[in-house]
Amino acid sequence: MELEVIQNKIFEVRGCRVMLDFHLAELYGVETRTLKQAVRRNSDRFPPDFMFEMTESEYNSLKQSLTSQSVISNERGGRRHMPFAFTEQGVAMLSSVLRSDTAVKMNIAIMRTFVMMRRLSAGYEELQRRIEELEISTDTQFNEIYQALTKLLSKSEESSAPRRKIGYRTSED
Repeated sequence: MELEVIQNKIFEVRGCRVMLDFHLAELYGVETRTLKQAVRRNSDRFPPDFMFEMTESEYNSLKQSLTSQSVISNERGGRRHMPFAFTEQGVAMLSSVLRSDTAVKMNIAIMRTFVMMRRLSAGYEELQRRIEELEISTDTQFNEIYQALTKLLSKSEESSAPRRKIGYRTSED
């Protein structure tokens, strides 16, 4: 499976990158209720920093931003239970709960996607830092230019008195 497909199923919720239970179930080739059932049976393996149940407001705000995804927009009659959101560690823990070959292969692909996103994020942070440094240095340079221009303009206003002519004088001068 393409990393981009998996990357499109990773969202930011509560400041964490997470995958939702129904997306994971789709990727693993199982029903969402089967995945949730396996997680509930092994709840000791999923502390809050590995997996949490989304609140209705979190889910609704996520749903509004993803109306183009048919999995979310085609729900009929609403949800009885809010989706589970799995962090990277929670997804890794799922491989010990769901032991099928598909789950193992998919977990490897998902882990690679999380690693790739982390690298991209680190590169973005470095780029952001460099841009900020560049802004500071150019602000300083433009400030110096502005001050020099201001001085030149103020000198030209001061010296608006008539100047003495330079050069040869004729009798007409």
